[in-house]
Amino acid sequence: MNLKIEKAHPEIGARVWGVDLSKPIDAETAAAMRKAFDENIMLAFPEQELGEPEQLRAAQVFGAVAMRKKPIVGDGPGGNFDTPFMLVTNIVENGKSIGAFGDGEMWFHHDTSYYPEPHRATLLYAMKLTSTGGETRFSNMYRAYDMIPQPLRDKLEGRRVLQMHDYKRRERLNLDTSDLSKIRHNWQPLFVTHPATGKKALYISRLMSSQIEGLSRQESEDALEQLFDISENPAIVYEHSWAIGDLVIWDNWCSIHARNDFPRDEPRLMRRLTIEGQKLAF
Repeated sequence: MNLKIEKAHPEIGARVWGVDLSKPIDAETAAAMRKAFDENIMLAFPEQELGEPEQLRAAQVFGAVAMRKKPIVGDGPGGNFDTPFMLVTNIVENGKSIGAFGDGEMWFHHDTSYYPEPHRATLLYAMKLTSTGGETRFSNMYRAYDMIPQPLRDKLEGRRVLQMHDYKRRERLNLDTSDLSKIRHNWQPLFVTHPATGKKALYISRLMSSQIEGLSRQESEDALEQLFDISENPAIVYEHSWAIGDLVIWDNWCSIHARNDFPRDEPRLMRRLTIEGQKLAF
């Protein structure tokens, strides 16, 4: 095994060299990849040449691959739902997007925090990139939890937060005007204990967290704004500049991620898979 782990940032992220994911992965290498994932939260595997079967096989190193879910109401993001793959792209064919979340900036969020059993991880493979922009930022939510002032942590310990999403990218949903029967949503622990590591992580995001249980609307908003700022502290954020052939995996239980803006008249194409998760506990 020639696996080499190179830190991308002091707080989160690493690059992994010495493995060709287009080939079957032996048990020793797979175990080392999982260990590095738990330790670094986000891994980038540069210079990979992967078709769908190879990306699927690489994803299965980290767990069972999840199928896509349709929105409760409407069409939602584009592409095929009878597959585990989602294309994250701004490419339009015959007047219709071939994928999802195509253009522009996207605020910090966890993927599928609004599911009863949020997905453990997301894998994204870079196939076409714009000339500038489109970087993905990752924040370490273990460290965010550690940075919460003790009085605020004591006030919020044991509370839940409402996570909701309607495919917006730069806008929090208004709880007063949203019909929850038409939107995927779920109450989650505000502070989660990671099932694999046993460590505590803050589980909120600017895009998807709407209300803290047991607090007035104003108290909730004040607390969330403090937590958003803590979670987006540049000291715990790594910004990944993509190259074609990068396969990146991140842990959705202990990190949030955001996307920088990019030229909208240039094609961008990423192929996405997610790893099944479980119910999260305090």
